Amino acid sequence: METFLLLPPGPTPAMAPLTHAHLRVGNQALADLQRATLASLDLQEAAPGPATYVVDGLAWLEAEEVRAFLRSGDATLTTPEGGVLVRRVGSAGPARVALQGFRLERSWDLLKANESYLRQRTDYARAVAVPPTLYLDGRLQVGKGTKILPGVVIEGDVIIGEDCKIGPNCYLRGATTIGDRCHVGQAVEIKNSILMDGTNVGHLSYVGDSILGRKVNFGAGTLTSNLRHDGRNHRTLVDGALVDTGRRKFGAVVGDDVHTGIHTAIYPGRKLAAGTTTRPGDIVRDDLLS
Repeated sequence: METFLLLPPGPTPAMAPLTHAHLRVGNQALADLQRATLASLDLQEAAPGPATYVVDGLAWLEAEEVRAFLRSGDATLTTPEGGVLVRRVGSAGPARVALQGFRLERSWDLLKANESYLRQRTDYARAVAVPPTLYLDGRLQVGKGTKILPGVVIEGDVIIGEDCKIGPNCYLRGATTIGDRCHVGQAVEIKNSILMDGTNVGHLSYVGDSILGRKVNFGAGTLTSNLRHDGRNHRTLVDGALVDTGRRKFGAVVGDDVHTGIHTAIYPGRKLAAGTTTRPGDIVRDDLLS
């Protein structure tokens, strides 16, 4: 049987304020999803020893695209920018360019991967019964111990982890993933976003096209903006330079343990470093680095 070696993720400065520990898609570790994709293609992980293929630790793999590569004589499967996703050991053949796969090297790539994963997934399961008051137009997965209160509206593909409290009267839409032990409360809207374990958005808030790390607490009325007035792609600072994210809608990237004061407003594409705070009524115009 052919085998693969999964490399550890390399440096990812554009992922900040997130870290390799935040490489989770659909509430699953990226490495676990990579292994599952490769196993579905009849590849076995080399443990340890020589491998037939070497896989980048930041690669987002689309199964059919990888399958076509395995059947070819190509030496590498690369991104359009030349980043190697999968390498065939000992081959001097040509490179095959991936049209769907990419590297998760920037924070906003997590949103792209989450959207792809939720769109393709078919096995949405519910470990608990949902109340008859739930309005659902889409697919929903719910973990054990989670409570969904009256007045919740869900449109799109949504995964909710274990021991969460959702509602009352909140709106979840788009490709949204909520981790374990999270609280999304009264009059909150979460759109196309990722909330990691232990995060709370309790009251009167909007979170759009954003990533919230672990144990974040948004004070009542905290709002993320995700759309420029001119409709152009968002740019964000990486190592002091503005980088085009390729996203027309992009909210905030929030590190672990961030707490916002009530009525905080966050400009689009802004990043809040782990452990930072805002005061009531603050407007976050620039990245909060400390």
